[in-house]
Amino acid sequence: MAAVHEKPPTAAVDGEPRTSPGLYSPDLAPTKKEGRRWGAYSVFTLWGNDVHSLGNYAFAIGLFALGMSVWNILVAFAVASALLFLLLTLSGYMGNKTGVPFPVMSRIAFGVKGAQIPAIVRGVVAIAWFGIQTYLAASVLGALVKVLFPGLRSLDENSILGLSTLGWATFLTLWVIQVVIVSYGMELIRKYMAFAAPTILITMSALAIWMFIRADGSISMSTGHAPHGLDMWRQIFESAALWVVIYGTFVLNFCDFTRSAKSRRAIVRGNLVGIPVNMLFFAVIVVVLSGAQFKLNGEVITGPEDIVRSIPNTFLMAAASLAFITLTIAVNLMANFVAPIYALVNLFPRTLNFRRSGVVSAVIGLVILPWNLYDNPTVVNYFLGGLGALLGPIFGVVMADYWLVRKTRVNVPDLYTDDQQGDYFYQRGFHMKAIAAFAPAAAVAVVIALVPAFKSVSGFSWFIGAILSAVVYLALADRKKATRDVDGEAIAVDAA
Repeated sequence: MAAVHEKPPTAAVDGEPRTSPGLYSPDLAPTKKEGRRWGAYSVFTLWGNDVHSLGNYAFAIGLFALGMSVWNILVAFAVASALLFLLLTLSGYMGNKTGVPFPVMSRIAFGVKGAQIPAIVRGVVAIAWFGIQTYLAASVLGALVKVLFPGLRSLDENSILGLSTLGWATFLTLWVIQVVIVSYGMELIRKYMAFAAPTILITMSALAIWMFIRADGSISMSTGHAPHGLDMWRQIFESAALWVVIYGTFVLNFCDFTRSAKSRRAIVRGNLVGIPVNMLFFAVIVVVLSGAQFKLNGEVITGPEDIVRSIPNTFLMAAASLAFITLTIAVNLMANFVAPIYALVNLFPRTLNFRRSGVVSAVIGLVILPWNLYDNPTVVNYFLGGLGALLGPIFGVVMADYWLVRKTRVNVPDLYTDDQQGDYFYQRGFHMKAIAAFAPAAAVAVVIALVPAFKSVSGFSWFIGAILSAVVYLALADRKKATRDVDGEAIAVDAA
């Protein structure tokens, strides 16, 4: 948690105080270099947890169900992991250099007020998925409770606002656990992930080995109708693109975590093991689970939880279920909790801190009754899918501005001032060139993602939006305006 200050410190440039109360809080301040605690292992545990989420397994196993062969799936994940390693490393460097969270980072390209646009989009998507992921974990916990305590099955037969009494009990239990963890700040989240990552890696390895042995040491290489030629390669690259899209949220706000990284080397090493190596390990587990189950009975599973339910030993089944619950909480904390917290702090820096924003985010994730969202394909596909399509254009503008226009030069103190002479005040706090690049690219990305006529290329909507917004922004941007490269040590507090 950030240190609490009665009064925000001010950064002086040319002898004038520059920090504005409406743009600063200890949680938004740049982290001090000497106080950063995230090493390569901490970065790796982000991916050790997130890659192995239940939703990712459902997606990857779905590729096998669509007819992709084992080798095609492995190629698709190799391509995707190479792209993600590049994108996430570039995004991670931004956080490490400046020490600021994503909403503040967005001020560089969008302006000190315009940055609310990408922060809110990212936060809304995250809050919705926070509720949905908590509901999915609660479903696993509910199934486990009914196995261990059959007498409680009757509590699962009624409905209160769309959820049974048992469902409410399990949901609220996991909801409270997550709120408690977040209330202690990023350091406890880091420690929780450090515990959860090896737990799930060991569990999934054991599950894959058990299935491989059950299938007599071999697996089916496909369901028998794998595509060939150009169709095969189109499916491979579309699958790789969709896998990158899944991480479209993370490539935006990865700086929320790397702002606490000790060095660039820690980011590279953590990403190298956590993305290419870990993702290919994940892909191997997927094909073993899918191929072994298909060989056993000709059926394709929908996720590893289907296999867990078939484990004959109650103790082992319970251990596996608890591992999945532990994993889902870890994924939720880092992918769907941190982003809206910083978005809310950015909106109300004078009244909200990290802890209060965590409670507000959690309450919103509860009152939207996420199980009803999840059970409504229209909401998931159109509302969340449409919002998700906006993330690519945001990424394109932010990355083009930082790497190609400013060439990594950032005046960090000016990110916290609404002084009209500040580097990021632009026009009344909004950078209209960034918005002009984002808006048409966002419209194109949403149309490609949601309109059935573009179904054949919908999987590439994130990339199309990102590239289009970057190209338009580069055409509009004033590359002659120099930006001073000033770090944030003058206003940094220990926000780790």
